[in-house]
Amino acid sequence: MSEILRKLDELNSNVNNNIAELGARVGDMEKRLARLPDDGGDASTVSFGRSVAMSPDVRAITSANRASAIVKLSGESAAITSANASVGAGRSQGTSLVPGHRIPEILTPYQRSLTIRDLIPQARTTSNTIEWPRETGFTNNAAPVAEGAAKPYSDLTFDMTSAPVRTIAHLFKASRQILDDADALAAYIERRGVYGLKFVEENQLLNGNGTGQNLHGVIPQATAFVAPFTAADDTPIDRLNQAAAQAEIANVPVSGIVLNPLDWRKIIGLKDAGSNYISPDAPFAQTAHRLWNLPVVATQAIPAGKFLVGAFNDGAQIFDRLDVEVLVSTENADDFEKNLVSIRIEERLALAVYRPEAFIFGDLEA
Repeated sequence: MSEILRKLDELNSNVNNNIAELGARVGDMEKRLARLPDDGGDASTVSFGRSVAMSPDVRAITSANRASAIVKLSGESAAITSANASVGAGRSQGTSLVPGHRIPEILTPYQRSLTIRDLIPQARTTSNTIEWPRETGFTNNAAPVAEGAAKPYSDLTFDMTSAPVRTIAHLFKASRQILDDADALAAYIERRGVYGLKFVEENQLLNGNGTGQNLHGVIPQATAFVAPFTAADDTPIDRLNQAAAQAEIANVPVSGIVLNPLDWRKIIGLKDAGSNYISPDAPFAQTAHRLWNLPVVATQAIPAGKFLVGAFNDGAQIFDRLDVEVLVSTENADDFEKNLVSIRIEERLALAVYRPEAFIFGDLEA
């Protein structure tokens, strides 16, 4: 009998200890939840601590001497999730409990391949203007002459042509703090800034209209396409052949063709009457970028439906006065006062189109 009483006392002591421990935990939970923001006073919302304390299973522990209870919570107060309501708009999708897997690099949008500069010879200059004399007239009176007779005179006329050095530039502004805290940001700004500069440069080399501070590009100075002969059922390939012939009639040594990538894809996808690809390599092999034994450069700097054929080797030249320069300063405007940093990216160059007649520009479709 005494052993039974001892067991009962031991069991009662364990139950009392469990009840005391559970009460302490519930109290601690109520203290923590009391420090959270108010839910707006909705009568249907019950705090976590009160939900536990008012649970019939918990309240029955004391009277029934049970050492465990299952409490089921319902309502919005139990929604501890990683949904937008918890994360918040404009924040990382990771939460304080589940940090996001951060990729260290900043993802860059796809960039256009810049190819026009590679077509044109380049040189250096230390001046702000490029000048060159151009022959504008040649009266050729050479003829057979009898012995003792007077020889005929021929004549040459010249004119001075010039191309100014232009500046292409832009600025970025960032806080000193973000540049210190985001290690990759400074390098990213430099990389994207240089690309933006070169993107504008390529458009200027081809399409600059020469007004204001614009370069005078190749296309505005090129000769308009006039077919020297016609072909039955002209295709874009025929017109490119005609343009090369037009240049060669003027003694121009054609060295390349510039097309929009969309037009080049259309050309290599052409089929004959039997639905066979004209190109023997298409579509499962590498198709060489050549037409009429001339290299083809595909770039979005030229509009779709247009072409440029010419002597790029000697018809024009780029003169670099200042290579791309990236400078950082904290003394621009009120940067020092506001702890800001100004980043300037610029270059200086000139484009000399020596022989406008060396380039033929026109439409691919008749």
